Amino acid sequence: MGVGGYILLGLAIFVILVIIGNIKIVPQAYVYVIERLGAFHAAWNTGLHVTIPFFDRVAKKVSLKDQVLDFKPQSVITKDNVSMQIDTVVFFQITNAMQFTYGVERPISAIENLTATTLRNIVGNLDLQQTLTSRDIINTNITKILDEATDRWGIKVQRVELKNILPPREIQEAMDKQMKADREKREKVTQAEAEKEAQILVAEGERNAKILRAEADKQAQILKAEAEKQTLILHAEAVREQKMREAEGEAQAINMVQQALADSIVKLNEANPNEQVIQLKSLEAFSKAADGKATKIIIPSEIQGLAGLAAGLKGTIADGGNVVNTSVRQ
Repeated sequence: MGVGGYILLGLAIFVILVIIGNIKIVPQAYVYVIERLGAFHAAWNTGLHVTIPFFDRVAKKVSLKDQVLDFKPQSVITKDNVSMQIDTVVFFQITNAMQFTYGVERPISAIENLTATTLRNIVGNLDLQQTLTSRDIINTNITKILDEATDRWGIKVQRVELKNILPPREIQEAMDKQMKADREKREKVTQAEAEKEAQILVAEGERNAKILRAEADKQAQILKAEAEKQTLILHAEAVREQKMREAEGEAQAINMVQQALADSIVKLNEANPNEQVIQLKSLEAFSKAADGKATKIIIPSEIQGLAGLAAGLKGTIADGGNVVNTSVRQ
């Protein structure tokens, strides 16, 4: 192979290398900004692309992923002249590769400076207490302002967060003391309320116990009264039953005596007694009557003539009894 053949082979290899070098593969979530002869030509998305040698070049490779910027603490002054350090975190996404490439020089630095100035403006209208308690409001306002300002740069600011708020040491110590005092105060209030609730519960328990004891005593007295009443009723019924039985016994005894007397009279009538026997029975009845405690005795005239009357009445007359003669002169 001559010299000309080597030259042709070299040119062929050079052409192949140039062609291979101008083959561009754009990965997922990236956009390549292509310039032709120094001017914007196209924005290539994911896939295989070929540039024209010596005319086209890749001006910028832009990532479309969500990105996070953690900026260093910025010095800000509140409305009540308190100086503090606040660091921010910005979440953003590039939505237009061409605007991001040509819209602003050093866009990350531009976002950082814009975040710092916006933060100073917002915090400058708030006092210390509002700054410490209004994180959400500050985050929302910064996000809105940054999103509007960076829209022409092809950037979408999704969220801004205040990472740390660092007040001066003396203010931090004062805040710590205040927080400690507030905690102690809440603790004492909670303890006092707990003691109050406990005393209320104890008082209610004692009151309920007294009510229950009073009700129990009342029920016991009612039951006792009912028992005494039932006892009296039973006793009265027992006395009445006893008297009824005694009266029945006396009635039965009287009936038995009357029956015996009637039987004796019947037997006497059946025996057909004479006048002397009848007088003798009358004398026996009179003797039984004389044995009693009567102070006055009426003697039938039919038995005055009996010979043994004087002897039967001797003891009675000696006791001071009065004998009345009931005989009627014929």
